[in-house]
Amino acid sequence: MFNKIKLNNGIPLLTEASSDVRSLCVGIWVKAGARYESPEKNGISHFLEHMFFKGTERRSAEDIAREIDSIGGELNAMTSTEYTLYYVKVLDEFMEKALDLLTDIFLNPTLPDDGIEKEKGIISEEINMVEDTPSDYVHELFGLNVWGSGGLGQPVLGTRDTIGAFTRADLTSHIEKYYGNANIVVACSGNFSESHIADYLNKNIGKLGRSGQPGSRQLSVFKNNVEVIHKDLSESHICLGVKGMHYSSDDRYAMYLLNTILGSGFSSRLFQNIREKRGLVYSIYSYHTSYSDTGVWSVYAGTEKKHVSEVINVTVDEITGLETSLTAEELARAKAQLKGNLILALESTSNKMTNIAKQELYYGRYYSPDDIIAMVDAVSLEELRGLAGRLVSENKFALTVYGSVTEADLKGPCSLF
Repeated sequence: MFNKIKLNNGIPLLTEASSDVRSLCVGIWVKAGARYESPEKNGISHFLEHMFFKGTERRSAEDIAREIDSIGGELNAMTSTEYTLYYVKVLDEFMEKALDLLTDIFLNPTLPDDGIEKEKGIISEEINMVEDTPSDYVHELFGLNVWGSGGLGQPVLGTRDTIGAFTRADLTSHIEKYYGNANIVVACSGNFSESHIADYLNKNIGKLGRSGQPGSRQLSVFKNNVEVIHKDLSESHICLGVKGMHYSSDDRYAMYLLNTILGSGFSSRLFQNIREKRGLVYSIYSYHTSYSDTGVWSVYAGTEKKHVSEVINVTVDEITGLETSLTAEELARAKAQLKGNLILALESTSNKMTNIAKQELYYGRYYSPDDIIAMVDAVSLEELRGLAGRLVSENKFALTVYGSVTEADLKGPCSLF
């Protein structure tokens, strides 16, 4: 059952306790991510996330690794465009050990200078890994294309130049600015006593005295740019899309259903038409990315140079044709698929923890699985067709192609040139 209380210093504590599982997952969420960084400090949220695991006043980095391994748990973190998450997942019998580890790395990082210099090399290798994986890197290039070089267009990892310039003072300044009570949410899911976990957290994170300040959010305007980035690759990678919905849009469930029909799963239109019937790609899918104020609905495909124009043209035709071709049968199938995916995902304590935290961050309230299912079921075929029409009539397509093609190769054959 979901509940929301506040720790002694006002930090929200979200809980969803269940005695039917033997694990629990606890996450500390901070409203700090790449879009709030200045261009000169791009990547600092992610860099700091790494540094929290490099040792505390009580534990070395090796101690942290040994302790979590010794209880068979998972202690990790992630940084996104709009938030940073630190979490631990363990068997319920190790709750206090896990909370001690998690709160220690969060509240007491030493940020050693030698660790900072080593981490610069590690994250530089992480950037290399992304750039050497074109099917991943094209999404970063597409984000830069549609949002520009600041705000939402900034890479979470930062750049080699920005990372190379980070100092310990930069990291402590970032903590002081963002890691305060106003920007933190704690979420817990699994088998635990709510009063026990609240009492424990009030002894550490509930004593945090920093107020924090909201991130300065740069207004992000979707740009329908069309660009080709030449790279000698055996496959060309395509991202195209239109402006989508912000996270709390009233149309969000219609958007999810529309995306399911277009390109989510093996039965989707894109997979069946472009891969199975035409044999033009191995991988193709659509996805919708929401932010607090905007979103983007995108399609990814990887294909040979000679098929790039055809893949783009067929994909554009599929999207623009949705308004008039959507059927009641497709909608019913998409609803069943979406609801099934939701319920299966929420059988995991880590997914439940993520679900309740994101709802607090983006909606400021809780929607139960039954509430969500009801909202999915309430979407009508007329609503779906109307949304499909608005998305393509109000927005022009943005396109990024990364591969061995050139703009000259696509002018003429490709409908977007």
